[in-house]
Amino acid sequence: MTAGKVTKKAKTQVLEHPPSLVVPLDTPPTVSFPIIGIGASAGGLGAFEEFFSGMPADLDMGMAFVLVQHLAPDHKSILSDLVQRYTHMQVFEVEDGMVVQPNCAYIIPPNHDMAFLNGALHLLAPSEPRGHRLPIDFFFSSLAQDQHELAIGIVLSGSGSDGTLGIRQIKDEGGMVMAQIPATTEFDGMPSSAIATGLVDYQLKPADMPAKLIAYAAQEFGKLISTIVVPIVKDENSLNKIFILLRTQTGHDFSQYKPSTILRRIERRMVVHQLDSTEQYVKYLQKMPDEIEALFCDILIGVTHFFRDTEAFLALEEQVIPQLFKGKPAGATIRVWSTGCSTGEEAYSIAILLQEQQELLKQNYTIQVFSTDMDRRAIATARAGLYPASIAGDISPQRLARFFTAEADGSAYRIHKGIRDMLVFSEQDVIKDPPFSKLDLISCRNLMIYMGAELQKKLIPMFHYALNPSRFLFLGTSETVGEFADLFAVLDAKSKLYQRKQDVFGIKRAFQPPIAIATTGIALPQAASKQSHPVKRSMREVTEQTLLQQLAPAAALVNEHGDILYLHGRTGMYLELPEGETGINNILKMAREGLRRELIATLHKSVSKNKTIQRLNLSVKTNGHFTPVNLTVRPVVMGQPAGEVLYLVILEETSQLVTPALPIYLPLLERGEHSNFDARIAALNEELCAKDEYLQVSNEKLETINEELKSSNEEMQSVNEELQSTNEELETSKEEMQSINEELTTVNMELQTKVADLSRASNDLNNLLASTGIGTIFVDHQLNILRFTPAATKIINLILSDVGRPVAHTVTNLLGYGQLVADVQDVLNSLIPKEIDVQTQAGKWYTMRIQPYRTLDNLIEGAVITFVDITEMVHAREALRKANELFRLAVVVRDAHDAITVQDLNGRILAWNPGAERMYGWSEAEALQMNAADRIPQALRKEALVQVNQLSQSKVLEPYHTQRLSKSGDILGVSMTSTALVNVAGAMYAIATTERARKLNTDTHHEG
Repeated sequence: MTAGKVTKKAKTQVLEHPPSLVVPLDTPPTVSFPIIGIGASAGGLGAFEEFFSGMPADLDMGMAFVLVQHLAPDHKSILSDLVQRYTHMQVFEVEDGMVVQPNCAYIIPPNHDMAFLNGALHLLAPSEPRGHRLPIDFFFSSLAQDQHELAIGIVLSGSGSDGTLGIRQIKDEGGMVMAQIPATTEFDGMPSSAIATGLVDYQLKPADMPAKLIAYAAQEFGKLISTIVVPIVKDENSLNKIFILLRTQTGHDFSQYKPSTILRRIERRMVVHQLDSTEQYVKYLQKMPDEIEALFCDILIGVTHFFRDTEAFLALEEQVIPQLFKGKPAGATIRVWSTGCSTGEEAYSIAILLQEQQELLKQNYTIQVFSTDMDRRAIATARAGLYPASIAGDISPQRLARFFTAEADGSAYRIHKGIRDMLVFSEQDVIKDPPFSKLDLISCRNLMIYMGAELQKKLIPMFHYALNPSRFLFLGTSETVGEFADLFAVLDAKSKLYQRKQDVFGIKRAFQPPIAIATTGIALPQAASKQSHPVKRSMREVTEQTLLQQLAPAAALVNEHGDILYLHGRTGMYLELPEGETGINNILKMAREGLRRELIATLHKSVSKNKTIQRLNLSVKTNGHFTPVNLTVRPVVMGQPAGEVLYLVILEETSQLVTPALPIYLPLLERGEHSNFDARIAALNEELCAKDEYLQVSNEKLETINEELKSSNEEMQSVNEELQSTNEELETSKEEMQSINEELTTVNMELQTKVADLSRASNDLNNLLASTGIGTIFVDHQLNILRFTPAATKIINLILSDVGRPVAHTVTNLLGYGQLVADVQDVLNSLIPKEIDVQTQAGKWYTMRIQPYRTLDNLIEGAVITFVDITEMVHAREALRKANELFRLAVVVRDAHDAITVQDLNGRILAWNPGAERMYGWSEAEALQMNAADRIPQALRKEALVQVNQLSQSKVLEPYHTQRLSKSGDILGVSMTSTALVNVAGAMYAIATTERARKLNTDTHHEG
């Protein structure tokens, strides 16, 4: 990741997305880092700023961030540019098919729905009309389905409820959800709706979310290193409660596992949920049943790979595998049990060794490898037999080629069907469930190290029981048979290979099948438990059920109002459906003639007194005749003692009338009253008939009132439906207006930010132009002055009031240049820039450039005249010209064959060319330390002084012959030309000589 700020937009691209980030159709990418989906609406821009500003500047988070905001469909978004200011990550506006990379942020473009598939972002045209779109829900759902537990959803400021359905999907797939604290939002609708679901893991301010993400990723994915680890204090009581909750929901008991193992896993979950004590975690488990499953999965150890511990598997291959086949005829069965197989790598490794041995023997055997584990997810992986390409580091190339097939995209290897068919994978608790038997080999590697001593003492005898005589046990490198040396002999102590021995203790060491541990007396509210499997009914239950169906009377289970909940037996003789619309069947309305009145009274009495009431010898009209019936109403309590009370109405046909019937209604008659018995019966019968008539009338009036109320209720319901329809229309309009308002709010915030940016850019531009010292004048098509910088006033006499006046009305300070207006007009006509060097009256030189003024839309709206000070450049140019002349002269001196020297008036040598080196033998460095007199023979020194005097008068001496000394001491004859060097004042300051060797005349010492 680069540290620079990079933004990608739809048209103006500052940085091109790398070509490798295009989705290949044939090789879908895999994502192994968390994807953070962030949803926001109105007020989201400020929340985005807080979120990205809260990220650590010196740390790559190893995550990708996808921002989904409600944007106006007809307005170009500048959200990418705005977000880029607050983060050092690369920020991209999404293009269709863009592959997601870690440490990057992606922005949804306007008028699109966005989905996540195979590590890439895909854009779709919105399927819903404006105002009904839920882009956050749409993206969150696709992210959850693709990334599962790697998906993280964050809901920030916004109105409405977009994102609520999406976070449900994320939680269903094992992801994590955050929401902004409603009090910190500009619009709290979306965060409040998400929080109301109870699925939000963290409620935070946006600035606090990055730190929480880092901590969560460190614990959940192992991507980052957590800087704070809070050790938990061991609390036996709380641990026991956790074990009970685990056993209740998963069916597995971890109370006898090593405490250190359990505590580490509990600590991890506590850090994820930021809990300080196991007491708090117990309460959290009770409230969140899903957390129990998460803890269960964490406790299960899944660290394994093919041929784990190479030396141990080599010993197994050499010492045990051949013994499994020894003495067995072709076609015999070889049974192996791999306990705690996790995702199946070690079980497949053993199967590969067995297959290789079978091929070596060139005989066919029936090989069965039973592989078990408690983790259903691990078993599912093992059954698939599909493993990542990284297994190539654990398996030799020969075995990889023979027993695996590479997937088309090269990302994984699949086990061959021949090997897969050898294995049977199943979910099993080795402690609780019955073991396999008649086995030839048991592999239990690195399972017992997590168990306490008591569990280990149960496992070893069980393995002894499950193995055939003299068969083998394969343990992990840190495991032994412990005190059961009398059951197993050591075959290879280093590789932990053991051979079954005969049980010399007999019954004392006999294996006892696993028995579930009794529940302790701690009472806890239970989390949601799994449904038990149906149990086969016994013969007794079948017989009793049949007899009940044959002999039991007709009955109905009702509530206190008579609503039928359950019917038993043939009730058609006593009940019939009433006319009219059917709803909840009420036994009081369905009762036939002769039963209804008694049923109403009996049920009411049973309800009020909460006891069984019986009425005998009732005459019920059935199919034109009357049937004698006994009626019983019995209270039935459902569930706990304080549970709901229902009533069982029992209708039993009797073969004869029960006499007398009156004692049920009348008190016992005392002696002496028998004479009045008939009269009293008659009076009572008349009174009873009157009451019956009154009751009948009352019932009819009540039914009439009920019908009227029903009619009124229907009318009210109709009105309510109309109001509800109107309300729905208003709600729809409100949602549309709310959506448009959110979009306008977002656009308004973006425009406000843009205005502030433009104001800041204008100030920066003014300060930049003023600080550069470059004179600049902006003119329009009519050559009217629009703006100028302070530096331009030194070249053209301008004041603030000149803005708007034609440039031709101004006075310039330029020498010899009066074509400014013509040149500007020429540039506007031809659009070809022009550049001219001009000089001011003050002697300064400027480069004047005239070029068209172009807008971002490539429109010409005038011209720009700039004056760049080149005075120093002109002076440097003149100095360079003189230096070039001297350089050319120096080349001549350097390359001349003659000796050329320069000496000052005192004779000190100032210059010595290569020709002088060749002629006299002194190097330049040596000569510059000498005096010219050192090269003149003693006899000629006076003559040389005279020549210097002559030279000062005539400036140049005619060539003359003389002699000079060489380095070797020889006297050389030379032809010399001497020239005086004079300064600008005409004074001689040095002498230049050109000397050419000639043959020396031996008859004379010198020549003048």
